[in-house]
Amino acid sequence: MKAKYLLTMIVAMAMISIAAQSVMLADELLGTWKYTISDVPPEYESGYMTFEQKDNKMVGYMGQTDKKEMKELTVDQGKVSFATDFEGGLIKYTLTQKGDSLSGSVSTQYGDFPIVAVKEAKK
Repeated sequence: MKAKYLLTMIVAMAMISIAAQSVMLADELLGTWKYTISDVPPEYESGYMTFEQKDNKMVGYMGQTDKKEMKELTVDQGKVSFATDFEGGLIKYTLTQKGDSLSGSVSTQYGDFPIVAVKEAKK
């Protein structure tokens, strides 16, 4: 009986630890990130993305003044993905978070392009 109880406790603690790690990674994403996209025209090369907690849900925006909301935003174990509308098409972002940096690719109708982002210091 004690062995079953011990095994149940170990499984429960592992599940709590995994859930807590996911929350910590999501919390590390909150804030403003300056991004740079390679091999694109200069007007699309850099900008800002912001991640916020709203009604117990992660939301994100592209831009600083003319903010466009991110669609289909998912954050899971350091992987961040979302889409934005652009000139009648959809741009898909797939990123991996490592500390205060994000890197990955941007998929458009014109191809895939590398993207890197660095988290801005809190003001």
